[in-house]
Amino acid sequence: MAFVFSLMLQACGGGETHRPAVSAPGKDYASRPPVQRSLPPAYPRQQRGDLYDIIGTASWYGGKFHGRRTANGEVYDKNQLTAAHPTLPFDTWVDVTNLRNGRTITLRINDRGPFIKGRVIDVSQHAAQQLGFVNDGITRVGIRIRRPGRG
Repeated sequence: MAFVFSLMLQACGGGETHRPAVSAPGKDYASRPPVQRSLPPAYPRQQRGDLYDIIGTASWYGGKFHGRRTANGEVYDKNQLTAAHPTLPFDTWVDVTNLRNGRTITLRINDRGPFIKGRVIDVSQHAAQQLGFVNDGITRVGIRIRRPGRG
């Protein structure tokens, strides 16, 4: 009987040893080096024929941030022509052009963001309406630094 049982086990197992699909419990992942997050320089030079200082994807923010403090201490107003940039100094004035429709407006940097990889600027809801992308959520923009801020 034991002989038959051992034959059945060999037939089912195929002679292979079992290997776990995932790493063994207790594996120490804390020993891995931390991921370094680096911000772009304040004035990236991604020019297209000297038209723009920065070219990339813009998004907008409004509703849930309306009335909250921005990174420079102001109260955010979704109806103003302001924007958030990761590194440009506060009170920097920029011309933002929607590259899909050619609309351009001037905005003042008063906040930090966007915090989503691949986006270069977050504009207020009113700015997104003026630029014509409030319904799309994001658009490709060219940014020209008009007057640097105080930092």
